Amino acid sequence: MMGATAHSGRIDGYASALLDVARAEGDAEEFVDTFYSAAKTISANAELRDTLVDPVIPTVRKQGIIADLLEPRVPRPVVAAVEFIVAAGLAKHLDDVASRLVELVAEQEGTVVAEVTSAVSLNAEQVARLEAALSKATGKRVQAKISTDPSIMGGLVAKIGDTVFDGSVKSRLDDVREQWG
Repeated sequence: MMGATAHSGRIDGYASALLDVARAEGDAEEFVDTFYSAAKTISANAELRDTLVDPVIPTVRKQGIIADLLEPRVPRPVVAAVEFIVAAGLAKHLDDVASRLVELVAEQEGTVVAEVTSAVSLNAEQVARLEAALSKATGKRVQAKISTDPSIMGGLVAKIGDTVFDGSVKSRLDDVREQWG
């Protein structure tokens, strides 16, 4: 079993390599954003995630599944990057690699990353307002990375480091259920 330090180092190494690929592709921001979104989407789907980590399923089949799902929606270099992470045996940690990738970019830009989950897609203006509000709340320059998850029903959940801002409808309903017993 891989130790925590070795595991973290491996994730850092793959995230760094993907950052190099992103820069080589020319539009690093688009590559990173698209990879992040794809990784979060894959990681949120338990059945897909379980398929991609199943040691019985050949890697080439897993890569075919990824290509079938992503190629109609994302650029080929991002599909290849996801396939690469899966082939490296890190499908279980695809989410961690994506998070570390955006952290590396943020560190270089002097910002912090807010991992934001929304029930619906956000447009550029909404993201800019969200970043401004989170920057004001934290006192730091914030770069939001958005993923969608309809199960939160509405609102947003933002995570910056260990701090979570949960304004989701699901969370509020859970609070009401708890209060009513």
